Amino acid sequence: MTNFLNDPLMEEQFAKIKGLIYKYPKRVLVELNNICPIYCEFCTRKRKTFLKKKWQLNKKELKDILIFLGENKEIREVVISGGDPLMSPKELIFLLKKMERLENIKVIRIHTRMPITAPEKISNDIFDFLNDCKKNIYLSIHCNLAQEISDESVEVLKRFRRAGVILYSQSVFLKGINDSVEELEKLFEKLLELGVRPYYIYRCDPVIGAEKFVVPFEKEKEIMTELRKRISGLAYPTYVIDAPMGCGKIPVPLNFWKNDKSFFDFNNKLIEIGE
Repeated sequence: MTNFLNDPLMEEQFAKIKGLIYKYPKRVLVELNNICPIYCEFCTRKRKTFLKKKWQLNKKELKDILIFLGENKEIREVVISGGDPLMSPKELIFLLKKMERLENIKVIRIHTRMPITAPEKISNDIFDFLNDCKKNIYLSIHCNLAQEISDESVEVLKRFRRAGVILYSQSVFLKGINDSVEELEKLFEKLLELGVRPYYIYRCDPVIGAEKFVVPFEKEKEIMTELRKRISGLAYPTYVIDAPMGCGKIPVPLNFWKNDKSFFDFNNKLIEIGE
């Protein structure tokens, strides 16, 4: 039986300085704040975002992170998350401007849910900066249902695209909410239509308080296998489990291949390749 924990991904054990997690080779995670426009019950960082005291990294803490990035030349990718980093536009822009000057930083990713939950609160200053940014910025949009995408969301996504931002998405399996082929088909095709590449769909993290959202593992596999038959590869995200104990995002095999010489086709017919 799965153990539900406050920090199932062991992020705290990989914290190097305040706001910086160095868990994987060549890339780091920056937690810019613990502020969100809404607070999701299934959030993997509930231990931080559900605190009454809200915080965002101050200028000294941001400078400490920049020094760390500059001194560790093997780091080439920075993921900025939170909370939601778009809720702290001043701090986000400061960090992005300084990272533009770091030659070793080649990829910058911003993880956000605001284009879906509060598009009207996104600062115009962020768009002004992105229009002139000298490095490629990837924006990961957390979206779990096509119905979450409002007209205001569509307009904000268009603004990000016009600013040259590369858009992709992440979703989470949620019991009774999106655990069907039909719901996910609508979601991923809608995102692709809007220029957002579906990237990951996660099994819900085993964080305390999220037990009611967890979908049976075999059902998730069946949904993702059937979905692969219905939508294009561009619309189809990788199905992963962010493995507990800090092991990383492990892809889950679908129900097609029995071995390297036999498989089920999209009509569930067993095909033998032979020797």
